[in-house]
Amino acid sequence: MNRKKPELLMPAGSLEVLKTAVRYGADAVYIGGEMYGLRAKARNFSPEDMREGIRFAHERGVKVYVTANITAHNRDLPGIAQYFRELKEIGPDALIISDPGVFDLAREIVPEIDVHISTQANNVNAAACLFWHRLGAKRVVTARELTLEEIAQIRERIPDELELEAFVHGAMCISYSGRCLLSNYFTGRDANLGACTHPCRWKYYLMEESRPGEYLPVFENDRGTFIFNSRDLCMVSHIPELIRAGIDSFKIEGRMKTALYAATTARAYRLAIDDYFESEEKYRFRLAFYQEEVSKCTNRTFSTGFYFGRPDEKSQIYDSSTYVKEYTYYGTAEEITASGLAVLTQKNKFSVGETLEIMKPDGRNLSAGVLAIYDEEGNAMESCPHAKQRIFVGLDAEIEEGDVIRSLPQSV
Repeated sequence: MNRKKPELLMPAGSLEVLKTAVRYGADAVYIGGEMYGLRAKARNFSPEDMREGIRFAHERGVKVYVTANITAHNRDLPGIAQYFRELKEIGPDALIISDPGVFDLAREIVPEIDVHISTQANNVNAAACLFWHRLGAKRVVTARELTLEEIAQIRERIPDELELEAFVHGAMCISYSGRCLLSNYFTGRDANLGACTHPCRWKYYLMEESRPGEYLPVFENDRGTFIFNSRDLCMVSHIPELIRAGIDSFKIEGRMKTALYAATTARAYRLAIDDYFESEEKYRFRLAFYQEEVSKCTNRTFSTGFYFGRPDEKSQIYDSSTYVKEYTYYGTAEEITASGLAVLTQKNKFSVGETLEIMKPDGRNLSAGVLAIYDEEGNAMESCPHAKQRIFVGLDAEIEEGDVIRSLPQSV
């Protein structure tokens, strides 16, 4: 095999999720600061958390990229300049940028930090990639609207040192690489400034101008219409094709998702990539396992997006805005006490006597009965009803620091 192993790039909206993504196989993580990224509703990183996250990742050989990919207005530029001066001291591995003015500020203030061109720049051709390369970009994130054939053509026409990154998993946008005005129009919150309210997921009716108050459903099924709703992208079944197209970094979407999502998707794609580079036969043999694993965290019905041509209504448009959710996230083992209790900050309620599941980074899933639960004062509890409560849990299965604990399958 001639091509190098692609980078697995995971999202993180918090320090907890960053650490989980690193433990479960990420080669790199992308995060946002408290401003200037396109996920303003994510918890995002304070400067202190960013320093801690970068330290944690770098100690384990993992890179950290910081988003600064808003479409900037004049009023934003002084703050962005100050933000870059702060990042100069913090030292991320790269900045993700879409705006040419912001790009120039980064080159001026932090020339030592690599710049990756965001998908928000709508990178759909080789000439655009060459343009950014001449200006000093290290990597270009391709638009979600490209086919694998188009990406392969771009790869052939650009220098080897210019990296290509592409989304391989997660939510799709109904607008061209995120250039959407619906949120701003309906709520005053601008998607291009990181405050999208996702009106594409809402339920719509039609009203004829001369008949005010008469709402006509645009039928797709008996529950209404969801004409804007795209299925989620999932390419874990197409690792060979992604590699042959020349993609250097496989990007997972989801900076607003939980640690369970990070653990599940990172582990599945990590194993799929590694198995393929060991042998294609092993990858094919375990294909059902990867597919089953990525289905275990919250998602809409999966599709392959635009990668194999223009999506039709059956592959791209979904008939509901509802997520599929089979597993509940209970927490991550923050440490293991001398007596073998797992310490975690509880995310959802569970009780003594229940059977949970421990996710191991190596791919194992262990059933574990809950033997005991204690609060911080050592008082025994039958359950843990208070979210974010620090608890000590006795389990009848092997658990290690960093392991993710989730429910057994359920439908909601």
